[in-house]
Amino acid sequence: MTGAAGSRTQEKDAGSGALRRTVPPARRFLARRKGVLARLALWSVAEAGQAFVVGHGVARAVDQGFLAGDTRRGLGWLAVAAVAVLLGAPVMRGVFAELAGLTEPLRDGLVRRAVDRSLAGALARPGGTDRAAVSRLTNQVEIARDSFAGLVLTLRSFVFTAAGALLGLLSLHPDLLVVVLPPLLAGLALFLATLRPMAAAQRRALAADEALGDHATRARAALRDLTACGTGPETARRGAELVADAAASARVLARWAAVRTAALGVAGHLPVLMLLVTVPWLRGRGVTAGALLGAFTYLAQSLLPAVHTLMTALGAAGSRLLVVVDRITGPAPAAPAPPAGGPPAAGAVPPADRGTSAAPVADRGSPSAAEEVPRSVRTARSGPPTARRPGAAVEFRAVTLSYGVRAEPVLDSLDLCVAPGEHIAVVGPSGIGKSTLTRLVAGMLAPSSGEVRVAGRPVAGRTAAELGALRTLVPQEAYVFAGTVGENLTYLRPDACRADIDATVRDLALRPLVERLGGLDAPLRPDELSQGERQLVALARAHLSAAPLLLLDEATCHLDPASEARAEEALARRPGTLLVVAHRLSSAVRADRVLVLDGVRTVCGTHQEVLARSSLYRDLTGHWNGGRHREP
Repeated sequence: MTGAAGSRTQEKDAGSGALRRTVPPARRFLARRKGVLARLALWSVAEAGQAFVVGHGVARAVDQGFLAGDTRRGLGWLAVAAVAVLLGAPVMRGVFAELAGLTEPLRDGLVRRAVDRSLAGALARPGGTDRAAVSRLTNQVEIARDSFAGLVLTLRSFVFTAAGALLGLLSLHPDLLVVVLPPLLAGLALFLATLRPMAAAQRRALAADEALGDHATRARAALRDLTACGTGPETARRGAELVADAAASARVLARWAAVRTAALGVAGHLPVLMLLVTVPWLRGRGVTAGALLGAFTYLAQSLLPAVHTLMTALGAAGSRLLVVVDRITGPAPAAPAPPAGGPPAAGAVPPADRGTSAAPVADRGSPSAAEEVPRSVRTARSGPPTARRPGAAVEFRAVTLSYGVRAEPVLDSLDLCVAPGEHIAVVGPSGIGKSTLTRLVAGMLAPSSGEVRVAGRPVAGRTAAELGALRTLVPQEAYVFAGTVGENLTYLRPDACRADIDATVRDLALRPLVERLGGLDAPLRPDELSQGERQLVALARAHLSAAPLLLLDEATCHLDPASEARAEEALARRPGTLLVVAHRLSSAVRADRVLVLDGVRTVCGTHQEVLARSSLYRDLTGHWNGGRHREP
């Protein structure tokens, strides 16, 4: 009960805060458009006059025409009422013409605010992701625009139509107002009382929906981790909790919708009932039959439709508008602090740069895909730490990384030293941390503890430009852009000479592909390439780069064994260090050393040394030798 009360208090505070934040800029927005508001008011006065004439014409047609025996006069007054109805079309045309002067500036302002907020968040949290940015820029901006247009139309119509109808009732007989006004005002008061709690419930429902969608996105991206680590049940329980929270939010909305329906009944139907019940009393007070019929006309034709539209639009569109505008223009939510011993905050992760040979994607080794998924796979070092050499190309010093406060480390106290010019292969089961290791070296992740060094200096604290000059990462999803073939190959080294480009094309056997595409100067359409051809282009791009360290994260998985061998041998001959996350065990056989991650301990050495020391490696090698391909 205490938690529920606290939640309701937070919702009320959030609603009050949203209203306080939204009202001042709304006033400034409207103050800058006084001309548009004045023209809208003039068209609305015409609408009020129309509402007045319709009921008045019906009353006069009955009293002064038909009941008085003057049919011509009665038809004349009905004709006046009909003309007033027909004049509603040009009035609405004028209203909609002026409405664009309010809605389109609002939409443009919200789009600019959404873009500015997303860019500011990106600068404040480099490498982080704002999953709601696209929703704010498209769907939520359109919701705000449509809701605002509906509110302007509805409020304007209600105020002026109600004014015309009430003035008409007063002109027919003052006692008509005594009967109609009390239930009308009671229904409106009940409706207004629901606005704030309805907005709070709407905000909670929207937040619950976003949380559920975000959880589904993370879980989908981390399916391999969930399967490898056995954490599916915990993730499923969290999903069930989010579903239950979304359902509870929907029930709260439904309860307030029921109250709002009751308010609509009181304001929209009770005045008609009261008018029927009090006919004898009204007749005794001198109200004529024509006045009664005119009063019914005012209620059925003008007043009650305006009330119904007001409650429907203000209740739904008004609460949505308040919530959405506050989410776009209000303060951005604070980034959560990283848990002790957990992964770094998103702001600590450097952005992707020109040292990455493919578009950045969320995968099984990225925190965005797995930070909510506790890991049960532990990688502990075996034996004494590798000797640390000042000139090492890559060095891990007691590196630990985990993706959550309760998660088991993916890497635990890992020590590793890779010499300059060495070719090392990393093998192990899916989800064990191979991609995580490459991204730590690339500077795209930061360790929870320990230190990663590249070229003798810590990776932490280096700028994206510095990291881009030191390493090139080629992930599994090879990125090819629309440009010439040569521009794709020289993306990481734009100043490469023609001789170096030709040497890369020759070493990776790309000549048939280049000729098929029309030569180096021919335009390249990414959709014309197969996955294997995309990987060859990305590998050639890495081969041509000046970075002394190449990181291949299953970057040859779409190549046949012969093409894979040719590409790895060419990259190994290139001056520099090569670290390969192996897709096939043949990659490990070609390497100078093999690093095996098996979830219990790490083993590093030559192919023969690792065969003697690692049962997992022997098992993988046995499967390969037996002809049964199993990816490590």
